[in-house]
Amino acid sequence: MTPILLLGAGRMGGALIDGWRGAGAFAAADLIVRDPNVDAASLGNASVNPPLEALAAAKTVLLAVKPQIWREAVKDVVPHLAPDAIIVSIAAGVRAADIAEAFGGRRVARVMPTTAVAIGRGAASIFAEDGAARAAAHALFAPVATVVDLVSEDLLHAATAVSGSAPAYLYAFIEALEAAGAAQGLDAADSARLARATIIGAAALMAQSGEEPAELRKQVTSPGGTTAAALAVLMGADGFGDLLPKAMDAAVARSKELGG
Repeated sequence: MTPILLLGAGRMGGALIDGWRGAGAFAAADLIVRDPNVDAASLGNASVNPPLEALAAAKTVLLAVKPQIWREAVKDVVPHLAPDAIIVSIAAGVRAADIAEAFGGRRVARVMPTTAVAIGRGAASIFAEDGAARAAAHALFAPVATVVDLVSEDLLHAATAVSGSAPAYLYAFIEALEAAGAAQGLDAADSARLARATIIGAAALMAQSGEEPAELRKQVTSPGGTTAAALAVLMGADGFGDLLPKAMDAAVARSKELGG
């Protein structure tokens, strides 16, 4: 499993490193990081941008670069990897077959994670045809995420739309909620504090109670009350039921475009 070579340590790669550190999953000494922009001092005794020859030690390779540049990022690396190194890719939309071909036929798993892996509360969708590759992906992500195995690679497009991109949907909702509260006369700072604390508390309650979102919604919606009035708009014509499928369609289409 180790050493783990991270090709890219940007937002998602860095989030994983933080999550592993917090969970005690992998020590810094288990990591080889290749990223020209990384802050080496923040990585402790990880091996940062070593000579290419040192990459032969890696047992697992995490492909964590932007999908638009992945081919350029790996071309100098591939000749130096061990033949049995397993590739775990988080590059959105990039097909496993293309990754395997670029990496000389090595085993590949694809993962769509969320950045909450940084605090050990992420979500990760995994697809791999090879059992060892799937096990490697689980070993990387299970310590910091809820893991779901997908039966088809095509489902990663949907997983990207419903999970990988979804934190941004929530943040956009909170932005809009804060602005709407301020428009109703609340002090902008007070509206922000109320909106954020409410969303965080509701999510924590859902996680702790284990109840279905629909049931929790009903529990706070009195017939004919203020919540029901708001939900009649949010869940009515042109509301969530219409908007979210359109958003999913757009995200899935873009995921497929990124995969070429």
